Amino acid sequence: MRKLSMRILELIGEGLGVQFNNELIKSQTLVVNHYPSSANGKPAHCDPNLKTFIQQQVYGLEIFKGGHWIGDHPLPYAFVVNIFYQQEIISNNKLVAGEHHAITNPETARTSIGTFAGPLGDCIVEPTKALVNGGSPALFRAFKYHEFLDDYIAKKDPI
Repeated sequence: MRKLSMRILELIGEGLGVQFNNELIKSQTLVVNHYPSSANGKPAHCDPNLKTFIQQQVYGLEIFKGGHWIGDHPLPYAFVVNIFYQQEIISNNKLVAGEHHAITNPETARTSIGTFAGPLGDCIVEPTKALVNGGSPALFRAFKYHEFLDDYIAKKDPI
């Protein structure tokens, strides 16, 4: 998964005409969420990391876009790739973090497997220099990732 994370970061950079710092993916965490049919989903949120890969077999992930919730219908053997806060910051807002939530299916239990890719502790996160110029000033200040994470945990909305 780390290799896939690095490759996607490389492709996103290629699309933006920049090369991102490989230090941005030093952590890869695996999370399995199981939602029985009687359970509540997860409220709307945006993850603090760089990107998340989600594998699901049952419908339940929705992305907020254009003022509407859009369902992400599962495809066998496919990952959903979500862009989150760190990617928004390093792209200087060229890519926007995706708010999402999980809903439950009243008839079928849902299990999702997610892997979260991102920086570690003292890694400096800031807009990529190649994306900052006179016509496009830095929209975020440089910070250590652990500071951002502390704010995220405390407030759930650090940017």
